[in-house]
Amino acid sequence: MKPFPTPLLDAVLIRRYKRFLADVRMEGGRTLTVHCPNPGAMTGMDAPGSAVLLSDSRNPRRKLRYTWELVRVKRTWVGVNTQIANRAVGHWLRTKRLLSCSETVTPEVRDGSYRFDFRLGRDTFLEVKTVTLKLDGMGAFPDSKTERGRRQTDALARMRNRRRILVFFVARGDVTCVRPADEIDPEYGKALRRAARAGVEIVAIRAHLGRNGVRMGPLLDVVL
Repeated sequence: MKPFPTPLLDAVLIRRYKRFLADVRMEGGRTLTVHCPNPGAMTGMDAPGSAVLLSDSRNPRRKLRYTWELVRVKRTWVGVNTQIANRAVGHWLRTKRLLSCSETVTPEVRDGSYRFDFRLGRDTFLEVKTVTLKLDGMGAFPDSKTERGRRQTDALARMRNRRRILVFFVARGDVTCVRPADEIDPEYGKALRRAARAGVEIVAIRAHLGRNGVRMGPLLDVVL
């Protein structure tokens, strides 16, 4: 699957700041400010000097023409753009590679006061969370406190007479399982365990990302 609008460009990270901005050095020495589409802490992903890959919107009217898509952490490309997860999961659902879904896939559907990433058919709701943090060899979510994530997880748990699925999109290929990052946001960890007890299906899928796109990897264990 190729979620990037254009071939990715090589650069080196100078710094990330104000959450959504980053300065990079392009090949040839030119310095640019680019959009960082990740509101999280990005722990372990924003070290100056890291190799990064950028997409080019080719839109001269856009304030920040380039978007930071991937960062190299040791030998692994890690996803920076959290929008990649929904694009990839939506594609895998529609092509029946994930969950063997035979129902209509509808993105961004409201149920009451909450909006969920996908509805499958009429009665299955699916929410996607991107995992980029690695702790002790395991993927961990979240990498910063997420009140919104907790509320959405609780909303899934409260649904009745519906199938509910939470997908962890693991945007790095060097972890063996996924767990809640209780040391960062213990309330989210509690919400995730409540959801599991309430019958929410929790799925983790490892994605392999690179300049040629995203490849679907194996399902990983979720350790609660």
